[in-house]
Amino acid sequence: MLARIDLRGQTPTTSELRHVLPRGGTDIESVLPTVSPIVEDVRTRGSQAALEYGAKFDGVTPESVRVPESVISDALLTLDSDVRAALEESIRRVRAFHSTQVPEDYTVEIAPGGLVTERWVPIERVGLYVPGGKAVYPSSVIMNVVPAQEAGVDTLVIASPPQEQGWPHPTILAACALLGVEEVWAVGGAQAVALMAYGCDEQSLEPVDLVTGPGNIFVTAAKRLVRSVVGIDSEAGPTEIAIIADVSADAVEVAYDLISQAEHDPMAASVLITTSEQLADEVDREVAERYSVTLNADRVQEALEGQQSGIVVVDSIKAAIAAANAYAAEHLEIHTEGAEQVAQRIVNAGAIFIGRYSPVPLGDYSAGSNHVLPTSGSARHSSGLSTHTFMKSIHVVNYSKDALCDVSQTVIALADAERLPAHGEAIAARFNN
Repeated sequence: MLARIDLRGQTPTTSELRHVLPRGGTDIESVLPTVSPIVEDVRTRGSQAALEYGAKFDGVTPESVRVPESVISDALLTLDSDVRAALEESIRRVRAFHSTQVPEDYTVEIAPGGLVTERWVPIERVGLYVPGGKAVYPSSVIMNVVPAQEAGVDTLVIASPPQEQGWPHPTILAACALLGVEEVWAVGGAQAVALMAYGCDEQSLEPVDLVTGPGNIFVTAAKRLVRSVVGIDSEAGPTEIAIIADVSADAVEVAYDLISQAEHDPMAASVLITTSEQLADEVDREVAERYSVTLNADRVQEALEGQQSGIVVVDSIKAAIAAANAYAAEHLEIHTEGAEQVAQRIVNAGAIFIGRYSPVPLGDYSAGSNHVLPTSGSARHSSGLSTHTFMKSIHVVNYSKDALCDVSQTVIALADAERLPAHGEAIAARFNN
């Protein structure tokens, strides 16, 4: 069922690996001509335009963009008790981890009387996008809101597309209530991103300073278009899982883990990198036998049979590590002997899951880590969502007269070398009578 790539007997370079490993593609450029007019229309006409696009694409027009607080609180009252307990436990775990990430200010005395401080401050207002298409994602509410709260963000707004009842899904609203989020907008898609970026004075919808959260290709394109106006976390592509496994791995568990990520999206990627041809055969057989009983079987089949998924057979764990680092997976599981030692040699991954009892679905919900992670190979240079995402550093320079005098000739010499004499004159002016 899964395409097979045999790299045994080869020592491919990183460049060759990037070309040969399974990889899908999200052609954001192709949808920019569609999304750009939407963003511009929302910038010009505000919430009215956003509601019109919602009616066109989602077939729903809410009573207002902003969800009444009573609707949010009522959603919590009707939430299944088991789901509420699960959300509360996941919130506790995610908060326990992200609360440790808040950086501290520090000051360095560069020279006597010359102080430089790095001061960390939270982003003032953040917009968090929560999808509402193929599935319901209260977990994305948790993963975005908790680190923002731990960073000390002043105000949060969540945007999520309205469902048939006219408001975002009740479970998403209930998660907002549990987290104390009072401002929720019933708007989705590219129009939601544009509205968060530009705001709307007529409806008292204040713009944000940063937009985070996953979404489809249209949401991602909109984030690209507004990133000169607001900050964005990333341009997220379809979810992906890679698994390094040797002969010691359990084929059934590996198969289920590949299937679990494939059910997110027909474009989701599931890749097994193994040193065992026997395991490759067993996993392929187990996947074919088991995927059809899942709720989202058609979606799983399309993802697993797509060019973005496959099984890669290599000669050694060293070769498997090289392939994994070249692939730079959003999620990387390790099912090998000495899995912890293998994990230490991974430098490119959004998150690493060690051993059979740390599967990716644990991280999707309740491990404590964040599930908003870099995709499409961007783990080579980017990190997942964290408390740091919602903070910025400011460098504060505080030099005394003597400290400036001591370094003045250094500054003047460099200014002259760069043919910017006014820079040096600004220094000299402080010491000339």
